Amino acid sequence: MKALGVSGWSGCGKTTLIVALIPRLRRRGLTVSTLKHTHHDLELDAPGKDSWRHRQAGAQEVLLATGRRWWLWHELREEPEPDLSELLTHLQPVDLALVEGWKTSACPKLEIWRSLAESPPPRFPQDPTMIAIACDPLLDPAAYGRPGLPAFALADLEGIADFIVEFARA
Repeated sequence: MKALGVSGWSGCGKTTLIVALIPRLRRRGLTVSTLKHTHHDLELDAPGKDSWRHRQAGAQEVLLATGRRWWLWHELREEPEPDLSELLTHLQPVDLALVEGWKTSACPKLEIWRSLAESPPPRFPQDPTMIAIACDPLLDPAAYGRPGLPAFALADLEGIADFIVEFARA
């Protein structure tokens, strides 16, 4: 299974781009899954619900299922946080896993960058895992020492989707 990271600074539009790309990639015949990393202590389960109570009682994993979808909670407890490659093994095989987060992983990435007053500089000049950039305004990667790096306007959803399909099928 191929994985492509969508990387960028907070607030640059990673989730928005991924959500816009998924239907375009599916129309081009790819099956797609996503992984998203969060640094927040996010709780999706509701205190007091049966699944929450199972976890609080000490269950290592709780699988909650309906006729339409299922969720699996795995409690890390004292285990270290798993890395991206380990988490990818939990997905069913698909043509492409789009990964949001894991900026420092070895996974190939598409960098999203916007020129805003508070924007840190783009990471692609120093990060060889960046295999393309989608930006606003459009940058010339050669001016940053990365000639030949594909660059797309952030609004060029069809061009970005074409690039990703080529990546996934290579």
